[in-house]
Amino acid sequence: MDVREWAGGIRFSAFTGIMLGLVVLAVFVLVPTVGTYLGQRQQIAALENSVRVTTEQVAQLQQEKDRWADPAYIASQARARLYYFQPGEVVYLIDDDLPDTAIPPEQTAVSDQVEQTRVDWMSQLVRSVTGAGLTQTATGPAETGTAPAG
Repeated sequence: MDVREWAGGIRFSAFTGIMLGLVVLAVFVLVPTVGTYLGQRQQIAALENSVRVTTEQVAQLQQEKDRWADPAYIASQARARLYYFQPGEVVYLIDDDLPDTAIPPEQTAVSDQVEQTRVDWMSQLVRSVTGAGLTQTATGPAETGTAPAG
């Protein structure tokens, strides 16, 4: 059977035309509605995500508020941020007074490959022990029984 014969045998009746017109009309009516529906679903998903993020932020802020209700936390923050201390406490404040040239340079990246070095560990151990044993130790100021002049 040839396609031309088959296509030539098809006849359109008035009912077929009306049904085809109704299908086209339904498509024109439903496409904007479906587009609106999909847009609203995207907005709802975005708003739900926003609510979830806001809920997490509220939980974090609540935890922060609970921490600030603890007197020990307040005291630790006062020590760290404002350098406040309780009477009788000994305070050691370390100041980084090294020049920028004394800071070690950036470290090289660590290799992914394992390398084995040939080192005589026994001689290295002996050198380390003798070096530690022969070093001069620094001594503090001599303690005397007299009070400092002042």
